[in-house]
Amino acid sequence: MRAAVLGSPVAHSRSPALHRAAYAALGLDDWTYEAVECTAEELPAYVRARDGSWAGFSVTMPGKRAALEIATTVSLRARRVGAANTLVHHGDGWAADCTDVDGVAGALRAAGVRDVPPTVFAADVVVLGSGATASAALGGVYDVGCEGVTLVVRDPDRAAGTLDVARGFGFARRALTWDDLLPGDLSSAKALINTTPAGAIDPAVAERLVAALPTWSVVLDAVYHPWPTPLAAAAADRGLTVATGLDMLLHQAFGQVEQFTGLPAPREAMHAALAATTDVTLLPLP
Repeated sequence: MRAAVLGSPVAHSRSPALHRAAYAALGLDDWTYEAVECTAEELPAYVRARDGSWAGFSVTMPGKRAALEIATTVSLRARRVGAANTLVHHGDGWAADCTDVDGVAGALRAAGVRDVPPTVFAADVVVLGSGATASAALGGVYDVGCEGVTLVVRDPDRAAGTLDVARGFGFARRALTWDDLLPGDLSSAKALINTTPAGAIDPAVAERLVAALPTWSVVLDAVYHPWPTPLAAAAADRGLTVATGLDMLLHQAFGQVEQFTGLPAPREAMHAALAATTDVTLLPLP
């Protein structure tokens, strides 16, 4: 059987290391996994041309919405998020899922996110940014039991789609601009999740954000290169647990392997394989 990650650019992807390690640990010696350069425009034709020897595809940017649109069946969470990172060969078509939700939930659990004493008008989680990663993050924080979310954005109008995703998960929700964000908006957050690009948060802003967090909070920074980010460094200096985009990548890959193969993911083998590709320290498996 064959599988692959589709994206553009895709040469940097660590998904091949994760999946190949999984197949080897499962004894699937005749399985292959490759990286295929594929734009969103090219994805529909490429996927539809594959035959039954293909088990499935991991889909990275920019093809996650295109993957959702060509699927013949779509999971509820992929529909809620509005994107799919997983396509599984299913009969005569393709089943779409969003294991990015598992990636965020798994990374948060590994970091030790937990319930905290309730406070008045407190957000369970604060998310920096409002793009596709922020939407997937909402599914993850829903899975770990959060009920409220505050989005911190530059333009509230551009957060409308992500707020719609939050509504679909049943969150209490609001969007604040960076100028309107106050220390009290962070003072009871279970987690602070950064989905903005590398370099978007400078050291001064990172220090201000982390200083306002409670001692029980964890920080998840979807950026993992360059590392540490200013936000991760400030959180570590304060003694908070930090999860990275690589932790997210690891935990989302477990579900993909299981959907492709029908077998339990060999989590330890996959953790070790990903750790061998980077100097960034991965969190232990929960």
